[in-house]
Amino acid sequence: QVQVAESGGGSAQAGGSLRLTCVKSGRTFINYAMGWFSQVPGKEREFVAAISWSGDSTTYADYVKDRFTISRDPAKNTGYLQLDSLQPEDTAVYYCAVGWDHRSTSPRSYNYWGQGTQVTVSS
Repeated sequence: QVQVAESGGGSAQAGGSLRLTCVKSGRTFINYAMGWFSQVPGKEREFVAAISWSGDSTTYADYVKDRFTISRDPAKNTGYLQLDSLQPEDTAVYYCAVGWDHRSTSPRSYNYWGQGTQVTVSS
């Protein structure tokens, strides 16, 4: 079994910052990618960012480039998503996912998902 758990969501003012954390636990394996997706009610899950196992390669959605930063610590099975310059339209549930191709922006490429953490940005 593999468990994925997010934390760090909450409320922020426009222009503010939050840091999300993702921890993978359970069955041990390496060389996996970590990705982050966001979802608002009534819409499909949307790709935000992903990172390779080593952390030296990242993929970002255009709308978060220069505002969000993905990173990870493979030794700790932990990943992070730093959200800066937050805007009200960033309000969503953010999901962490584990998969094998950090270049993929499709949720279908990720096998294990967390329960999500709510991010709310007010103007």
